[in-house]
Amino acid sequence: MSEILKKNDFISLAPVPVSVAGIAIIATRCLSVLMLANELGVEEMVNFVHRSAQAWDSTLIFIASQLIFFYELRCAFLLLRGRNKGRWGFAATQLVVLLYMLTASTGGIYPEIFSISGASNAQVIHHTLLQKLPDLLVLGLLFLPGSSRAFFRKR
Repeated sequence: MSEILKKNDFISLAPVPVSVAGIAIIATRCLSVLMLANELGVEEMVNFVHRSAQAWDSTLIFIASQLIFFYELRCAFLLLRGRNKGRWGFAATQLVVLLYMLTASTGGIYPEIFSISGASNAQVIHHTLLQKLPDLLVLGLLFLPGSSRAFFRKR
């Protein structure tokens, strides 16, 4: 471990907004999994996975959600290493997740595994955008400050 820190290859001298964004992605994703596991319990989590495996379409969406989760973590570690690919990868995953949540919540896609319920489409869109607000703030930390843009431009 000390050899990694001596080489200074793992965490680059990233500006504060980039470091905060990378750590925030890791923390929010890991905490959300822990909170979900705590809320559902072991038996209900097994039931969720079992229900997701009942049909091909819900199984594919469930697997895609796991792949997106791990890709977001990979992007966060790339951000901490100073790779521009991590910034654009995280932005792309957020766009995909937002589009899926909006279409699944408004009834556009049938297996509504990760959908948000509401009385009207306007209320669903409002709740979806509120849920994605922290990720929008992280994207703002990666794209808006001049130090962040300059950091990724020189790499």
